[in-house]
Amino acid sequence: MTKEKRTIGRRELVDFPELKLFGIKAKIDTGAYTTALHCHDIREENGFLYFKLLDPTHPDYSEKEQHFTDYSKKEIKNSFGEIEKRYIIKTIVRIGKKRIKSVISLTDRGTMRYPVLIGRKLLKNRFVVDVSLLNNIL
Repeated sequence: MTKEKRTIGRRELVDFPELKLFGIKAKIDTGAYTTALHCHDIREENGFLYFKLLDPTHPDYSEKEQHFTDYSKKEIKNSFGEIEKRYIIKTIVRIGKKRIKSVISLTDRGTMRYPVLIGRKLLKNRFVVDVSLLNNIL
């Protein structure tokens, strides 16, 4: 028995309920492997990873500092083909009614149009992407 896959567009609103971040604009990118979340002030200290979601220029920015003890570091190729060492966390991502425990890389996406990039690892076997759908997110 196969689960029905929801069709999504190239832009979607997503939630990160464990991070108390809701209705964030995301770019769906089937060329990217991992999902990336815009963060700043990322630092590792005494076995904890600390970061702030988004940045002060974003309308949903909060100065609340997040902290994780379960995290890792991984080399990831960015959109310019450069290798970056990024911190990786696991958290729930909600797209529509689907809640997915996913691996998320933390990076500064301040120069990007969308603070979240959804990669194919999260999409695989869950969604069909129709690039003609904008889902009213511009």
